[in-house]
Amino acid sequence: MIEWFNQIQWEYLYDPELAWNSVPVLLEGLKITMIIAFFSMFFALILGILIGIMSMSKLLFLRMPAKIYISFMRGTPLLVFLFILYYGIPVLGVEFRSPIVAAIVGMSMNFAAYNAEVIRSAIMSVPRGQWEASASLQMGYIQTLRRIIIPQATRIALPPTFNIFMDIIKGTSLASIITVQELLYSSRLVAGRTFDSMTMYITAAIIYWIVCIILGYFQDRLEKRYNRYLSVR
Repeated sequence: MIEWFNQIQWEYLYDPELAWNSVPVLLEGLKITMIIAFFSMFFALILGILIGIMSMSKLLFLRMPAKIYISFMRGTPLLVFLFILYYGIPVLGVEFRSPIVAAIVGMSMNFAAYNAEVIRSAIMSVPRGQWEASASLQMGYIQTLRRIIIPQATRIALPPTFNIFMDIIKGTSLASIITVQELLYSSRLVAGRTFDSMTMYITAAIIYWIVCIILGYFQDRLEKRYNRYLSVR
């Protein structure tokens, strides 16, 4: 085992000098990655809240479309959906101005289904007594959601919501397939010029990891803020 370890040509596995010199190019790709991720999460969260509330509705014409949407988006690969949007929709005469827009639309619509399930489960986890207490105060459905239920559900939904955001950040790598020049695309360009794919892909993976570590730090801070009023037993 030791002999095998010593025989590894580490300079062919990872070249620190090449990785360092490529950082400016990768950071340009990271900028596109974060733009796509933030916009996708923003729209996915708004759409997810709407679909999540619709999926709990007693009205069939609201509940069924929401259920079908969630089932379709969760049951189909994101990459296939991006292909449909960018290469299939133009056949109908609808074209996106740029692949970045197509990536944001596709990821927003796809991850909205996951956000909808998070919102639905978080709202349902709020004790039924909260609804009954609001009804006794003659508060309407929307008012109860806004003032009583959603503030409590937010604390519950934080961890899975941040997990979805991390998945979106990593999922932006699929946008490289539709020519979006994000982080993975940039690393592939450098790898094509230097013929050192391993170094570039490892460096890209490290950058993704660092971004997710930073995001996890903010998640911990928010969780502590929302949990500060909970009694510790």
